[in-house]
Amino acid sequence: MTLFFTEMWERFSYYGMRALLILFMTASIANGGLGLDDVTSGAIYGLYTMGVYLFALPGGWVADRLIGLKKSVWYGGIIITIGHFTMAVPGVFSLFDGDEAVKETLSGLDLYTFYAGLILIVLGTGLLKPNISSIVGQLYAEGSSKRDAGFSIFYMGINLGALIAPIACSTLAVYDWHLGFGLAGFGMLLGLVQYKLTGHYLDGKGDPPIAVTKVEKDSKKKLTQIAWIVLLVLTVICILFFTGVIGLNAPRLAAASNNIIALVAVLYFAYLVLFGGLDRGEKKKVGVLAILFLFTALFWSGFEQAGSSLNLFAERFTDRTLLGYEIPTGYFQSINSLFIILFAPFFGAMWIWLGRRQLEPSSPLKFAFGLLFLGIGFLVMYFAAKVASSGELAAPTWLILTYLFHTFGELSLSPVGLSLTTKLAPKKYAGQMMGMWFLSIAMGNLIAGRIAGVTSGGTVEGLQQMPQQYLLIVYITVGAGVLLVLLSKPIRSLMGKVR
Repeated sequence: MTLFFTEMWERFSYYGMRALLILFMTASIANGGLGLDDVTSGAIYGLYTMGVYLFALPGGWVADRLIGLKKSVWYGGIIITIGHFTMAVPGVFSLFDGDEAVKETLSGLDLYTFYAGLILIVLGTGLLKPNISSIVGQLYAEGSSKRDAGFSIFYMGINLGALIAPIACSTLAVYDWHLGFGLAGFGMLLGLVQYKLTGHYLDGKGDPPIAVTKVEKDSKKKLTQIAWIVLLVLTVICILFFTGVIGLNAPRLAAASNNIIALVAVLYFAYLVLFGGLDRGEKKKVGVLAILFLFTALFWSGFEQAGSSLNLFAERFTDRTLLGYEIPTGYFQSINSLFIILFAPFFGAMWIWLGRRQLEPSSPLKFAFGLLFLGIGFLVMYFAAKVASSGELAAPTWLILTYLFHTFGELSLSPVGLSLTTKLAPKKYAGQMMGMWFLSIAMGNLIAGRIAGVTSGGTVEGLQQMPQQYLLIVYITVGAGVLLVLLSKPIRSLMGKVR
């Protein structure tokens, strides 16, 4: 219960703010936004969502080596809350709209508080997100049948928060963007309160590593102090750097980050195979993970268009009028979570039913299905873009159908990939292999932001090109899915007995 509600409110804060993020960046200054162009906004969005997954790696290290899982969740939640409230600060000043001096101060303040808030949320999520899941795992004995049920309930908390948040935060953002950001922070604050009040249920779980000797205790204390100082200095540097540099060079930085992640992945897998001390079977399994790394990054680069280009499509080219009322754009961000809640039990039951009849597809085939469903979703968007490029508003059913197929893709790939990573990873590299799974998602999120900048139809020329751009995404994702179907048998042979 403690972890369910903490995670629910953390996801409330994350998805509530994410629903507003690219809309706020691209909104004109006159309408309370930052007035950034689509390419820059998409790059910043990609860098932010990439950072959320990248910082899960040092966040896990801090928990394992220094302060423990429970404290990491607590401090992470505090940093996230401060981040959201930082983004909401200009909303307080907007109460004094009549004062021209305050207006001038506000326009300069907004950029600093925006980047500062994003950086704090990235750092806080890196501490909280990986470690709260680890505590869930500690609640149950190894091999207990309750473990899967516990994670299923926990997963429902994630989607419940993601379902409610875009609706709640977008409703307030209609009046002021910063009210939406503030509500996201208030959600995380509620999560912290209940985490502290019910924390006694976690006694004995997620505690810090035990230092036995005085030398160990002193060393751990100094290392913890250094870690907090480094975190503080890094935050200040990032805020200054982002505010002064990223606004102008975000696309270039996103491209460089993309190349760096790709290079790190190639070098790491090569090192593991050549110098990792693995036997022949383990090398084959690492090879499978390296292959699936590419397809995973490709999947998330399409799926994560939900918060960027598809969000802008809902804002600019979708008829959102219902019974004379204009539905806030962010409401569409709840559709995926609603479909997850509705169809996740069905997919789970379907795999079990097929497994009993020896008909369950292999994991590589499930990956392929995920990419094919993703491609079908973008095929729907091709027709929606044709409507938009003709000068008419598209019906909301186009986006709803797209999210439906994308959800089917997510259910085919995401839980399967997570499970397969734990099965294929060599035991002595299990944590690092999970880190590579997060790295593939980070890379996909970064690419998603870059794609969004050129598929958003922000200019007349861009609008006319939008159908062909979506069709190109269809060719790439469906082509990758078909390729993976053809490669599934060779990949299966490399996996050994693992399905």
